[in-house]
Amino acid sequence: MAVGTATGVLGIKDLHASIEGKEILRGVDLEIPQGEVHALMGPNGSGKSTLAYTVMGHPKYEVTSGEVRYRDRNVLELAPDERAKLGLFLSFQYPTAIPGVTMHNFLRTATKALKGDELPPREFRKLVSEQMERLKMDPSFATRYVNDGFSGGEKKRAEILQLGVLQPEIAILDETDSGLDVDALRTVAEGVEALRGPDLGVLLITHYQRILNYITPDRVHVMYRGRIIKSGGADLALEIESNGYDKIISELGEEVGAVASATDDVSPAERAFAESHTMESGRENH
Repeated sequence: MAVGTATGVLGIKDLHASIEGKEILRGVDLEIPQGEVHALMGPNGSGKSTLAYTVMGHPKYEVTSGEVRYRDRNVLELAPDERAKLGLFLSFQYPTAIPGVTMHNFLRTATKALKGDELPPREFRKLVSEQMERLKMDPSFATRYVNDGFSGGEKKRAEILQLGVLQPEIAILDETDSGLDVDALRTVAEGVEALRGPDLGVLLITHYQRILNYITPDRVHVMYRGRIIKSGGADLALEIESNGYDKIISELGEEVGAVASATDDVSPAERAFAESHTMESGRENH
């Protein structure tokens, strides 16, 4: 069976991608099934966030070879909004603010855009309230403007709130734990864990093991210089916590060492992409 043709499996095969002529992804092979949580770890500059943005259709990245398939569709042929409608979701590492657009209106319009219809107002309010309660958000949060004046923890909670309301099938969470204190980290992690189930597959991108104290992954993958160099169970994250990445990288020897380094995980272009697409959604809501 070709990769990604099984129902509910995001299949990435030999994916190569470049930006401005510089190759960053150098043959990524990865499968994320619905119902499983996979952690993607690796040093800075290994290409983790680049993979996330490439899968979701970042216009600055050119896919030079390989494939990304979901539900018998070639995802690479679809626009970002079409990928979202197919069931894919990306939580931004650096969410941007949309002054003048409330969280409630943003979520309502996004839900309609993805699903094609609207829940009755009372039912939608109930859905949003339940998800906010799960993330320990004050009810007034729904009336605040999207990410406007939010703390780092509130921004990450807002991303997970979108995950809970939009109910995608495959979620890519890019550095959801970055910039969070212990309490905020626990709350966000518990929110993700509460959404875990047979209908949701998660690719959790992180540098550190600490969020995995609250979310036990089914699989852990290590990325280095644009490729997956090792995969294993949850104990692999503990090994990284104890020994760092050097031991794993050294096991690959000259084969990995000969590959040129990738760019930083999140480039200015990627941040601009996130901001432009969020602002576009905001204008639609407004």
